[in-house]
Amino acid sequence: MGDYTMTRTTRGRRAVLGSAAATAAGLALVVGAAGAGQAAPLTGAAKAAPACGAAARTTAPAGTVRTAATTTEAPAATVAAATGKAADRISYALAAEAPLGLWSSSGVTLRTPVAKGTVRLDVTTRGFDSDSLVIQRYVPTSHRWVDLNTKPSSGNHRDKGVFTFPVTAAASAAHPATVALRVQDLDRPGKLTVAASVADGHGHTYRAPARTAVVDRPTTTVGGWPRGTALVRGGAAKEFSITVRNTTKRAYPGLTAGYFAYGAAGGHALLPKDVVLQEYLPGHGWKRVAMVPDGCDPGMSAALAPVNRGPLAPGATAVYRLRLAIARTAPAADVEAGISVGTSDHSFYFQMLRFPIRTK
Repeated sequence: MGDYTMTRTTRGRRAVLGSAAATAAGLALVVGAAGAGQAAPLTGAAKAAPACGAAARTTAPAGTVRTAATTTEAPAATVAAATGKAADRISYALAAEAPLGLWSSSGVTLRTPVAKGTVRLDVTTRGFDSDSLVIQRYVPTSHRWVDLNTKPSSGNHRDKGVFTFPVTAAASAAHPATVALRVQDLDRPGKLTVAASVADGHGHTYRAPARTAVVDRPTTTVGGWPRGTALVRGGAAKEFSITVRNTTKRAYPGLTAGYFAYGAAGGHALLPKDVVLQEYLPGHGWKRVAMVPDGCDPGMSAALAPVNRGPLAPGATAVYRLRLAIARTAPAADVEAGISVGTSDHSFYFQMLRFPIRTK
C-alpha cells in the first residue's frame, strides 16, 4: 500500500507503545503464531535492531504490533449492505461492538452524485489513543483492503482523529453506492464514535448521524502469583495460571499466550537455561517450555502451547497452567517478567509478574 501504509503503521505502533504494554519489549516475540517453545515471528519491520537493557523496558522494537494489513480472521464483508433512508444523502454504519484486535464491519452509503469528492470520518475515542485506530476500505477493482488517509492527532487531542478517502459515484436514492469499510483498535478497550460526512465535489457537504461502538476484549486473569512473590535459586517451582474468558460477542481466532523474562545482576545476565518454565498439557502432564533469546542477552521469551482448539467462542474459557523455577546458575537479580495473551500476532492483554531471585 505504498509509503502511506508505512506511515500509518508507524503511528499505530507509537500509540500502542505509549500504553503500559510498552514496558515489555519481550511481548514482541510471544504473541505470534509460533508453536510451543518457539519464538514467534515479528511482523512489519521485523529486522529492526532490538532494544536492549533499560531501553527494552521503555521502547519496544519495531514490529511489536500487528500491522493493519495482516489478519488470520475471516475478513469483514467486502460488499456492505446499503444503510440509512432513501432521503439520506450519506449514511454511515458501524458494528455496535469492535473487539480489540479484531476487524469490525463498517460502511458508507451515498445517495447523491459525487464527482472527485471526499468522504471524511471524524473519530472520537475514549480510553485509547486515536492513533492506534486503523480504518480500511475495500477496493473491488484490486480486491484489496487499503488504509484510509489520516491526519496525525495533536498533543492535546489524542482522542481525536480524521480519516478520509476520495470517491466518485453516480449515486442516487434509487441507486445508492456503498463503500465497505472495516475498523480495528490495536491498543486498549474503550469507546469509539465516528461521524461521517461527504464533500460531493459540487460545493456541498452532507453529514450522517454519528455512530458509537464499544471496544472490549476477553477478560484475562492471573492466579497464584501474588505481589511480593520471590523465587529461590534451585528451589521449588511456583505454580500459577492464566485464565482467559471470552466476554465479547465475537469469537477470537488463533488464541495465543506467552511468557517473557529479563534480568541481570553483578555483570551476569539471566539466561534461558536459568529459567525453568513448564506448562501442563492434559494427557501429557508437565512439559518444559523452551525460553528463546530475543536478541538481547538479558531478554528471553516463550510461546505457550495452545489450550483450546479453534476460535475461543463467546462465553468460552481457556486456562493455561504454568509453573516456574529458577536454576542454581541464575544471578540474584530482580526479574522483569510477565505474560501476554492475544490473537494471531496481536496482543490484547499483558501483565507484569516481577520477582526477585533469592539465594536462599
